Amino acid sequence: MSKKFLTEVIAGSTDLSGVAATKLAGDIIEAIKTEIVQSGRFTIPDFGAFIVRETPKRTGLNPKTGEKVQIKAGATVRFKASPSLKTAALGGVKKAKRKAAKG
Repeated sequence: MSKKFLTEVIAGSTDLSGVAATKLAGDIIEAIKTEIVQSGRFTIPDFGAFIVRETPKRTGLNPKTGEKVQIKAGATVRFKASPSLKTAALGGVKKAKRKAAKG
């Protein structure tokens, strides 16, 4: 999904102009970022949750030289799909497989 796609959906389902829909899409994305930074979690009902996970400091290998390298601790954002999204996605995959088998 891109910001352009989100803008098109907003403009198509409302009476907003393209510029206003683009601003609204940007504001929504910024609101989600702000909530993730402040609370470490953002949930959209019937869709899923974005959760901040800390990654520990660890030792890795440089694939080019084989040398051991220290990797610093950090954080990443993970997405956990809701049960209804998982069910819908599974239905879409099964439908696509049936369609591919026919054609």
